[in-house]
Amino acid sequence: MKARAIVVTSGKGGVGKTTTTANLGAGLARLGEKVAVIDVDVGLRNLDVVMGLEGRVVFDLIDVLEGRAKVRQALIRDKRVENLYLLPASQTKDKEALDPVRFQELVRHLLEEEGFDRVLIDSPAGIEKGFQTAATPAEGALVVVNPEVASVRDADRIIGLLEAREIRENFLVINRLRPKMVSRGDMLSVEDVVEILGLKPIGIIPEDEQVLVSTNQGEPLVLKGTSPAAIAFMDTARRVHGEEVPFRNLDEAQGLMAVLRRLFGGR
Repeated sequence: MKARAIVVTSGKGGVGKTTTTANLGAGLARLGEKVAVIDVDVGLRNLDVVMGLEGRVVFDLIDVLEGRAKVRQALIRDKRVENLYLLPASQTKDKEALDPVRFQELVRHLLEEEGFDRVLIDSPAGIEKGFQTAATPAEGALVVVNPEVASVRDADRIIGLLEAREIRENFLVINRLRPKMVSRGDMLSVEDVVEILGLKPIGIIPEDEQVLVSTNQGEPLVLKGTSPAAIAFMDTARRVHGEEVPFRNLDEAQGLMAVLRRLFGGR
């Protein structure tokens, strides 16, 4: 992706946005990028927990936007991987405290003055002010979707809002795919999701119990594991980084590889 400010979003909650943000941030940092991940889910704040950095939070996003702290005071550097930083959300404010103009200025400051190569913005679910603020500085988007009807329906609404904002470099991250359920016709296939939403996938993440384990331990899966989801998240980070990485065969029985070959011109 050419976009340097990327919003990670979805219509429906619970689809894996925060896990995706943490793993892609860590993966891009492993590839040599200087990455800031920003939690915009004000009032809930989960990204710091998923990354295992909750004990180091002193200042938060709202402190920076309202001038109580400088951005360098609020950024938390991850000690496990060089060049990965977190800007946490506030637990004590609500989304009304978000100022879209100031947030856009903050993201621009990180990219132009603090030397970050990439800013990943973990958006709240839904289409209200939290999403609107998170999308304001975005040049591209990763739409996280589960292969089930409610998630796809809500993702379609989000894609429309992104296009209305003229955010054009948008890709799907299809999360929690279960190939056996797809083969039985009990879950939407990758082909179904792509045809409904009209976006190319940049990541296809299989269901993997190690995701829950890593989340509970506060360590992004790409930093510790070789499980199927860890490999898929790292492959996704490499594609965002600009590498041509083939999709791995997840043994999906409904035309996955044929669909991807068609989408990506035979590669």
